[in-house]
Amino acid sequence: MNDEVPDRVPLFQEGIREDVLQAWRLQGLPTGADLATLFNYDELEEIDPILDPIPAMPRRSSKKSIIEALRRRLDPYDPRRLPSDWREQVRRWQEPHQATLLLRVHHGFFLTMGVEGWQSFTEAIRLLKDDPAFVHEMMAVQGGFAASLTERILAEVEVDGIIFHEPIAGSHGPLISPNMYADFVLNSYAPVLDVVERFNVKTIILRTYANTRALLPNVFRTRINTLWACECSSNAMDYRLLREEFGPQIRLIGGIDVDVLRQGREAICQELDDKVIPLLAQGGFVPLADGRVREDVPFDNYAFYRRYFEQLIQG
Repeated sequence: MNDEVPDRVPLFQEGIREDVLQAWRLQGLPTGADLATLFNYDELEEIDPILDPIPAMPRRSSKKSIIEALRRRLDPYDPRRLPSDWREQVRRWQEPHQATLLLRVHHGFFLTMGVEGWQSFTEAIRLLKDDPAFVHEMMAVQGGFAASLTERILAEVEVDGIIFHEPIAGSHGPLISPNMYADFVLNSYAPVLDVVERFNVKTIILRTYANTRALLPNVFRTRINTLWACECSSNAMDYRLLREEFGPQIRLIGGIDVDVLRQGREAICQELDDKVIPLLAQGGFVPLADGRVREDVPFDNYAFYRRYFEQLIQG
């Protein structure tokens, strides 16, 4: 990710849940087997502080009282924001280790606006037009809080990258316009980016879901330099086309269409040969399945995928 030459690219795991393992045990995965003993995985950890107001915001309040309550409840020094064993974790991370360590710093527009369902979603969308000043203030409060919390953590822990978590799109595209996203959201990230820059963290990741293609030109005009697109259409978010458009300075994580794991060996080989090999040659790319591996993926397909994947990575 830093234009250096590693011994190889990381082999991260996809985050496979217990229900998938249960299905695979019926297909030949030995009972009690650890996938890490069958395949090579590199360790990836994420520091996931609590970014929500503590306690939760009241349901119905005036806009003025909402802002006041938000400021009180977004205390970056509240000890509940970090794990109870934080000191022990810090000592462990300060020791020499091979794990990649990432820090989540923001949970995006809709979660900041308190969206939990269709009603609150509709209210947030209306506010963008009817009361933009209120939305700007909400995002500014969250951004200032996130900057202070990020500074608190980075003063103790050296991380390999930071993540802006952004669930803001559907399969058809983003749920707000690119201009609104730049104005209301990206501008509010500036205080966090200032902190990250001060601590010399080079990899700044936007982790998105579904089709966020229309937002990317504005995203890459900021200091965000890495895209991690999840649960998305491989056509809408094809990493090869994104690299052609935005150039090699844009970093990429993911990019392997998880749907091919349902289709068999030929589809898996074609996906990896066509996408992974050329992007690896360009650099600035960590390949990974673009979504969660679910129980409808046959174990034999997954095993073939991981072994073929490892062959490509290790040359």
